Amino acid sequence: MIRSILLLFIFVLSLHALSDSEILKRADNLMKTGTQSNEFRAYNDYKNLYLRAIMSDNHNLKKSALKGIVKSGNKLHIDISKYSKELKKIPSKQTYSKPSVSLKKSKPNKKSKKAKDIHVKSSHKLKSIRWRDERLVLQFDKKLRSNQINYFTLYDPKKRKYRYVFDIHASMLTKSQDLRKEGINRIKLAQYKPDTLRLVIENSSKIKISFKKVSKELIIAIKSDAKVSSYKKAFLSKKIDRYKTIVIDAGHGGRDPGAVGYKKYREKIITINVAKELQKNLKSRGYKVYMTRDRDKYVKLSKRTKFANKKKADIFISIHANAVDKKNAHKVSGIECYFLSPSRSSKAKRVAAKENSADLSEMNRYGKNSFLNLLNHHNILASNKLAIDLQRGMLGALNKKYKGVKDGGVREGPFWVLVGAQMPSVLVEVGFISHPKEAKRLVNSKYIKTMAKGLADGIERYFAKN
Repeated sequence: MIRSILLLFIFVLSLHALSDSEILKRADNLMKTGTQSNEFRAYNDYKNLYLRAIMSDNHNLKKSALKGIVKSGNKLHIDISKYSKELKKIPSKQTYSKPSVSLKKSKPNKKSKKAKDIHVKSSHKLKSIRWRDERLVLQFDKKLRSNQINYFTLYDPKKRKYRYVFDIHASMLTKSQDLRKEGINRIKLAQYKPDTLRLVIENSSKIKISFKKVSKELIIAIKSDAKVSSYKKAFLSKKIDRYKTIVIDAGHGGRDPGAVGYKKYREKIITINVAKELQKNLKSRGYKVYMTRDRDKYVKLSKRTKFANKKKADIFISIHANAVDKKNAHKVSGIECYFLSPSRSSKAKRVAAKENSADLSEMNRYGKNSFLNLLNHHNILASNKLAIDLQRGMLGALNKKYKGVKDGGVREGPFWVLVGAQMPSVLVEVGFISHPKEAKRLVNSKYIKTMAKGLADGIERYFAKN
């Protein structure tokens, strides 16, 4: 506890050593580097500025911070929906710019009114873009027509760059963004013209591109066998330190069944099965692995991280399964990863409340939130990175064999089971046992093995990069 307070005190002192404008400038410069580690640093800078803005009631700073959170969060595939909604609600205010023309109001004439009214509208709007079964899927609000898509290729002999370009008669609801795919140098999506959305896939060697329209979706398959194989070769040849200690925590257990879902499936059984399979996979790779529980027994939440600290674990992973009420059981599914934070997200609070319910300690809600605030920045960067790699690993493994696996994203939440961990720690929600289809998969041994492999791949990727 004392150590956590000292860490927070040092962190606060370091923040106040810089002015708001200096931190904002630093975050903006970090974003320009394009490296993931710097994007994480920028993300945390923006969040700190956001908290400062709330405390000082600084409208302009809050708006700049929210813009930064949304931009960096999108690049890092972090759930920033609550910040995005808040940003949209902020009314625009007059900035400190000097007027370049007379302040007298001029009466609009017919010509100026007509000129103002004339603007180009796109017939379609892009609703979302994401990876599905190794394919890039752009979803629009209306059915696509053939004459809306113009595809062509370019080659720059000086830079030796191949560019595969899609010009789509549509507009974006968000700002331009860069996407990532192993083996591809760059994928950028931007509003090229008011009525034209441009997607550019750039690579140093030739790649195979194929695409098709399916109702409101444009589905693009990108194949680069040579590049992907070289990437995998480089990844495998890179020395991975397997002298690492990992503690796996199977959520709930004993008198605490956790969530009860479809056909009375119990969370405590699902979590122990996934945890054991993950332990088996990691041990086969040479890692030292411990379990907070290896059978159906009750373990207090506070003792789980104490066990990990005692074993001097390098990472702590808590396995859980999600659930909703019967009314929404068929609608809600997907896998999610959470890292510790006193989040204000209603969804994170709902999930955390369910997972925290087993904690019978006498500390009240205010005390817990205060303690969570103290630990907010302790290992937050590393835990965030670990959560992203675990989510990516699970999706990558499961999507190869199963259809319709939903990406619930990486989120932050006030999970009591992660409090006190002196190492990067993540809570994994492996799916919804209330959803009939997903529940059946979660009791299937083949599905569990595939998920465990994905989690192990994610852990391996995390250690290789950090």
